[in-house]
Amino acid sequence: MQIADKYSPREIESKWYDYWIDRRLFHSEPDERQPYTIVIPPPNVTGMLHMGHMLNNTLQDVLVRRARMSGRNACWVPGMDHASIATEAKVVAMLRERGIEKSQLTREEFLRYAWEWKEQYGGVILRQLRKLGASCDWERTCFTMDEARTESVLRVFCDLYDKGKIYRGVRMVNWDPAAQTALSDEEVIFKESHGKLYYLRYKVEGTEKHIIVATTRPETILGDTALCVNPEDPRYADLPADARVIVPLVGRSIPVIRDTYVDIEFGTGALKVTPAHDVNDYMLGEKYGLETIDIFNDDGTINDKVGMYVGEDRFDVRRRIEGDLAEAGLLEKTEEYTNNVGYSERTGVAIEPKLSMQWFLSMQELAEPATRAVMEDTIRFVPEKYKNTYRHWMENIKDWCISRQLWWGQRIPAWYLPKGGYVVAPTEEEALAKAREKAGDQSLRLSDLRQDDDVLDTWFSSWLWPISVFDGIRRPDNEEVKYYYPTDDLVTGPDIIFFWVARMIMAGYEYRGEEPFRNVYFTGIVRDKIGRKMSKQLGNSPDPLDLIDKYGADGVRMAMLISSSAGNDVMFDEALCEQGRNFGNKIWNAYRLVGGWAVDAAAAQSENDRLAVEWFGAALDRSLRQIADDFGSYRISEAFKEAYRLFWDDFSGLYLEMVKPAYGSPTDPATMAATRAFFDALMRLLHPFMPFVTEEIWQDLAPRAEGESICTAAMPEAGAVKEALLARFELAKEAISSVRNVRNQKQLPQKEALALRVVVDENYPAEYAPVMMKMANLSAIEPTVEKDPTAAAFLVKTTQYFVPMAGRIDVEAERKKLADELAYCEGFLASVMKKLSNERFVQSAPEKVVANERAKQADAEAKIAALREQLAALDK
Repeated sequence: MQIADKYSPREIESKWYDYWIDRRLFHSEPDERQPYTIVIPPPNVTGMLHMGHMLNNTLQDVLVRRARMSGRNACWVPGMDHASIATEAKVVAMLRERGIEKSQLTREEFLRYAWEWKEQYGGVILRQLRKLGASCDWERTCFTMDEARTESVLRVFCDLYDKGKIYRGVRMVNWDPAAQTALSDEEVIFKESHGKLYYLRYKVEGTEKHIIVATTRPETILGDTALCVNPEDPRYADLPADARVIVPLVGRSIPVIRDTYVDIEFGTGALKVTPAHDVNDYMLGEKYGLETIDIFNDDGTINDKVGMYVGEDRFDVRRRIEGDLAEAGLLEKTEEYTNNVGYSERTGVAIEPKLSMQWFLSMQELAEPATRAVMEDTIRFVPEKYKNTYRHWMENIKDWCISRQLWWGQRIPAWYLPKGGYVVAPTEEEALAKAREKAGDQSLRLSDLRQDDDVLDTWFSSWLWPISVFDGIRRPDNEEVKYYYPTDDLVTGPDIIFFWVARMIMAGYEYRGEEPFRNVYFTGIVRDKIGRKMSKQLGNSPDPLDLIDKYGADGVRMAMLISSSAGNDVMFDEALCEQGRNFGNKIWNAYRLVGGWAVDAAAAQSENDRLAVEWFGAALDRSLRQIADDFGSYRISEAFKEAYRLFWDDFSGLYLEMVKPAYGSPTDPATMAATRAFFDALMRLLHPFMPFVTEEIWQDLAPRAEGESICTAAMPEAGAVKEALLARFELAKEAISSVRNVRNQKQLPQKEALALRVVVDENYPAEYAPVMMKMANLSAIEPTVEKDPTAAAFLVKTTQYFVPMAGRIDVEAERKKLADELAYCEGFLASVMKKLSNERFVQSAPEKVVANERAKQADAEAKIAALREQLAALDK
């Protein structure tokens, strides 16, 4: 036996990971086997491993490793997302540290710096995942901006444009002033914000009257182009049809329009209309042909269109304008006010509704087959509750703003002609050919065309991920995409159900005519033990690599698995990692125990050992079936808990104790062979959950050929479950436990063999008498037909057992103990009888309550009779 005396995760984990990689055990190629495919939710190239990644990737690795051991051709494709907004921000920050502003660079110069940053810092998280034991096919690592993925994205853009699904136009978009780009609706998070409601005085032109308007954003008066009231509001019935008002401070004369859109009950019933900075105002502006005045620069400062507060930040202006309005007598009052404000999911700043020329993808037609796929369970959601969330969003889907005002990303393949118009093409050569045809001018050169400056939303790349990682866009009939697609399982968080999951399903039906995956397992949020979401800001999120260094990857994986179930938040406690490490120690020490047993080749197997082997084989079969059922229902946490219980309780706690030879004595060959076979099966069963310690032990169990690994060993198969055998053993187990309890209660030495008497009936497991004798340290098990009032008695189902106490107890101490217990029971019975003798209580109390009291009476009377019988026996 070569295994070390002490379990040291640090020493074995890097050794075995290198072994797996060197022998390409995670690599997959199409063959005759059934494939099992998972594509990793590509982490941002800027990302670092956090607890959410730990949970997500542990679950994926468990599924992949189990599939690989079940004979499937397992392929787990890793990769990274180029993360346009986050990466550009990182590069801009890097440049500033070098004294360079983005505005000083050309696009090409900036991109050179961006790729330099990506090569130096990007992809750290993928290297970190190796520490966790992730069995990805690293040879297949993809990047959403590599050549194959970029060409795929551009082809899809052109295809959708040609189909009339992509269009360009000025629309109200969500503008992120920090990133200075448009965002899709899904990238806006609404939060409750505390602010003020400002009541402003708009003077009615030609009169001394004022109309009071309530607003939460007084700075936007700079862009007001109308004031709107409800035509049915009696407060404004006397206003002439051509009434106009003066915008406070600005002095602009604007018309009063009448529209039922205005809620009479809200505020003063009058609404300021700023078409450039509110989506509803924009619709009113289009309806009434109002002027549109955009007052903001891209960074959220005031521009020079109005000539006031130029260059000042929007929130600074809000604070300043309040004082200016009050000084001018144009502020009626302010009130504290709470409302929902949209914030950028990327940068955390408040978004600005902004009119902007953008590219959009029409979603309605794409959404229809994708909605049916989930609602009809072609794609299965786990847990199922997310189907309704998905359906609601899909049925109310809006067009997707797919353009971003950035340089890092796939540049939109649209080229503008010198005399107006544009063409869309995947390459410069095709664009030039199309431009010449459209302009009717064969002398046009590429330098005459101007490519669109915007890039595509990062999600426009990742929505193709299950197809593009197998090059299924560029080469739709290639062998790999035909073999690996559709993928099997997707493991992801519910927070990107719209960003990514729904869009991948749409892309799957549009470009492959079928679902991209068969099952979606939604993880929960990792929280600390008091329920707070883990975050760097709160300081409650440990560094996963520190945890792995301290407890080992197997220990941390166990902590994630034992505390998670699909869709439910994970209450993470570092103590669980310690529990995981302790389990690794338990496995290690159990194996060392077995390895220390000598074997007598001539010894015959005892009946006790034969029964133990037979029982644990049945227990193993039962657990294998239960675990397979759990995996079939994606109860991965429950599957692990059952495997944990099987090893800790049944194998280590019971079986090894049952077959352990007496000190200094050998075991027999049959029992040792069976025990090592059980160890082999248990290591294979546990391997997907705890890959490192199981590989170390499995390699030591038997001579292995070069390159052989538990990773590719077969998962043990369950035989027929022997329920009757297991039920009979449970009776024996309960009797053993009861004898041990008697020892503890009566303070009897553990080494002293006890006699046990039993009133034999159908629930006495006579066949397990040898096991009971050894495990309870019994000198004999004697059938009896008489009760022994002096004995310590216990009941297992209907079977009565007695441990004779003659000569083992202090009679006077026992008499005092019984007398005290009798006095207590008599007092308890008296209190019950007092209640039951109260006719009013019996008639008015609920029937269930009265029945409960009568049951207490019967129990107390039976206990009193037994105690009196025991006292009488002591007096003889």
